[in-house]
Amino acid sequence: MRALALATVVCLALAASPSAQKGAGTLTGVVKDAAGAVLPGVTVTLSPTNGARSPLTTVTDVKGEFTFQNVPAGAYDLTAALAGFSRLTRRVTVREGTSAVSLTLQIAGVAETVTVGNASPIVGGRISAVAGGVVGGVVGGLAGAPPPPPPPGSVSPGIRRGGQFNTEAYDRIEDNPFRLVTQDPLSTFSIDVDTASYANVRRFLNTGALPPPDAVRIEELINYFRFEYPRPSGAVPFSVTTELAPCPWNGKHKLALIGLQAKPIDTESMPARNLVFLLDVSGSMMPSDKLPLVKTAMRMLVDTLTERDRIAIVVYAGASGVVLPSTTGDRKDRIHEAIARLEAGGSTNGGAGITLAYQIAQEQFVKKGINRVILATDGDFNVGVTNQGDLTRLIEEKRESGIFLSVLGVGTGNVKDSTMEKLADKGNGNYAYLDSLHEARKVLVHEAGATLVTVAKDVKIQVEFNPVNVAGYRLIGYENRVLRNEDFNNDRKDAGEIGAGHTVTALYEIVPIGVPLDVPGVDPLKYQRPAPRPQDGIARDELMTVKLRYKAPDGDTSKLISVPLKNRAGELSPNVGFAAAVAEFGMLLRKSEHRGSATFSDAVALAQKFRGADPDGYRAEFVRLVELAEALRRQTTASR
Repeated sequence: MRALALATVVCLALAASPSAQKGAGTLTGVVKDAAGAVLPGVTVTLSPTNGARSPLTTVTDVKGEFTFQNVPAGAYDLTAALAGFSRLTRRVTVREGTSAVSLTLQIAGVAETVTVGNASPIVGGRISAVAGGVVGGVVGGLAGAPPPPPPPGSVSPGIRRGGQFNTEAYDRIEDNPFRLVTQDPLSTFSIDVDTASYANVRRFLNTGALPPPDAVRIEELINYFRFEYPRPSGAVPFSVTTELAPCPWNGKHKLALIGLQAKPIDTESMPARNLVFLLDVSGSMMPSDKLPLVKTAMRMLVDTLTERDRIAIVVYAGASGVVLPSTTGDRKDRIHEAIARLEAGGSTNGGAGITLAYQIAQEQFVKKGINRVILATDGDFNVGVTNQGDLTRLIEEKRESGIFLSVLGVGTGNVKDSTMEKLADKGNGNYAYLDSLHEARKVLVHEAGATLVTVAKDVKIQVEFNPVNVAGYRLIGYENRVLRNEDFNNDRKDAGEIGAGHTVTALYEIVPIGVPLDVPGVDPLKYQRPAPRPQDGIARDELMTVKLRYKAPDGDTSKLISVPLKNRAGELSPNVGFAAAVAEFGMLLRKSEHRGSATFSDAVALAQKFRGADPDGYRAEFVRLVELAEALRRQTTASR
């Protein structure tokens, strides 16, 4: 029997606001479940009964509330839909003034749907049937499915779009300071191969806005690009390059570059892939730049799979369920059919889905293969395990099984960048932001080896600076990857991974001996000797020594590499020159106090001079983005 949907409609005619349109009113409401709990993420549609105007659509906010403003008076059908609940439609009348509506949704009956919600016939946490379509987080072609998202521009300016406010979240970043070598001779950090920040910055600029400073992670901007480092040889899975050059934004300083190049892998040599896509199909994923983009990206990846590969699809909204059991890559029709059935609707319980996805990946574990969960989300977890600490601890527990995590961030307005970055970091994986179909193809097809095939894990870098030649230094970027010095030799300390074909670049701004350095000091110590002097007989022609530790993807014991860098600065090379241009760009966007004389024009000139081979046009695009940022900064300054 279909479950009954109840609605209590209370219309309160209030005096019209002087600013309201004549003959128009405001409709407000709250949506709750049968127990009286408010329901966020409910899609609410207001449709004129005479069909004279397009329907208006909004989504309930965290309090379960919605508002339609400046609505022409008349009769309307008010529809509320949420995954796991019966769809509700009630006739309402909008009058001048304000009308208030209270809606109660009932849990859908078994005969009505097989849902991803808690009331579904799920066996062992899995959907027991996958016939029909996945609509609004529900399997099957349901009456309870929410309507499709409105086309661009169909929501009138007077509509308050509940849950659609700008609630993007970024962790605060404090620029690494300059440090005195006499006080801090060692600098230790984990590598980072994430590129999400660059694509996110591009998204902001392409929509005519400067990004918030905390959205700009300079190391991710630099590592978005490939550099011409030598390929590795022998048993070590990556090569190490060091260079020293003048610093473009401070003529008295130098720039030291550390570059890693991982072994590439061709398609024929790709290990068997055991992939589990974990897809957020909550209401916040409705817009075209979210779930629809992820679906298209998945189709492109599926076309590269072989019979040796396996793929499963887990979705989560109110709860989690399996839409596609682990299926071999040669059954593309079945995989594409499962992808086509995916639509969004409901609240978000990411923790339950993560647990189920790892369970499936473990069941199909491929020795010496690629075992990876790929989470696609805007990061907006709002039910279940939502605390960031709990989520990261959950991921840390699962990574010990040898299954890595990749995170694909999507969307605008409520992107939880801080959550997604931490999940990828703790899951021995990487974090990419998909701002376009072009970026999706880059991440999942063109650079599938770097994205999916890990050649070394827990890669750490420790630099010791020679006090004979270096007064001070500053690591550019990597603020959230800095480690304690003792962590370098601790094999239990997690660090970053490097994938096949990846390049990783780090820059240090070096203050040579004799150049003044304005770093706050302390009074001389009473009970200890002054700072130690350089040892006799040390290599006085060395600037620093770069040490690296790494583990095999399935290993527990690290191996050590040590590479000295001579104190001989040449001219800017193509590698240092282009990396410096990107670093300038990042510092300017962040309004860093360390940007020195850098300008957007300087960054453009450097990038154009050292653009080099650019077969995919990424470096040319970078120049355009810098020019765009300069124009936006100028416009912002002029408007003040």
